[in-house]
Amino acid sequence: MRPHLRALAASAATAATAVLAAGCGFGLGSISGSGSDDWSRPHPAPSAVGALGRDFVAASPAPEATVTPRPGSWSGVHPSEDYRVVLLTTGDDRPTKALVKAVQDWAGDEDVDLRTVVADRPSDYIPSITKAMDMTPDLIVSAGNDLVDPLAMVTPNHLSQPFLVVGAELAEPTGNVTAVDWSGASFRGEGLGASSTYDPASFTAARCAAAIRAGVAAVLNDLTGIVIWLDQH
Repeated sequence: MRPHLRALAASAATAATAVLAAGCGFGLGSISGSGSDDWSRPHPAPSAVGALGRDFVAASPAPEATVTPRPGSWSGVHPSEDYRVVLLTTGDDRPTKALVKAVQDWAGDEDVDLRTVVADRPSDYIPSITKAMDMTPDLIVSAGNDLVDPLAMVTPNHLSQPFLVVGAELAEPTGNVTAVDWSGASFRGEGLGASSTYDPASFTAARCAAAIRAGVAAVLNDLTGIVIWLDQH
């Protein structure tokens, strides 16, 4: 294990202990929601309403593969009723704000039951991911580069929980983690930092909207554990 990840693991264990001691509100900047359902009741498994375009992927991609769908090939796919999503986010930089707004707008357009968990500081990251998982959503959407390394620590141990990372990616994702990226984004954590082509200006409203819609379309069609690359063919 890389030294900085070993340190993160140690801090995660400390944070988890603190969560148990102090209750689930510990370390979380805010938790908010938009729906009336308290999520305590079971509901049907989510499904895709509509179909992907033929140019989304040519064949079933290999694990950790990068695919480049034709723009708009995901637009015919919508989530089924009562889709439960947690937006997990940190940071107040312009790219993160653009991603958060895109997720919120998408949820409103698709009548998704969206909850939001905000991590205000590094000590919140692992507890926030844990809190999001404890809410048992159909999908956790992550926005904010600082969550990449904590997600790399947590997600391999919770393979039944689907995650979608928008505007970044995990260096070695497991099958439950899907990412949507492009050449102006592509932060991968683990000391790799941002790509040399990283450009905050590339996080346009249109690009971020495409990221959430393409990512959710892939997850709903069981195309997970891959990176969806939004650059043009």
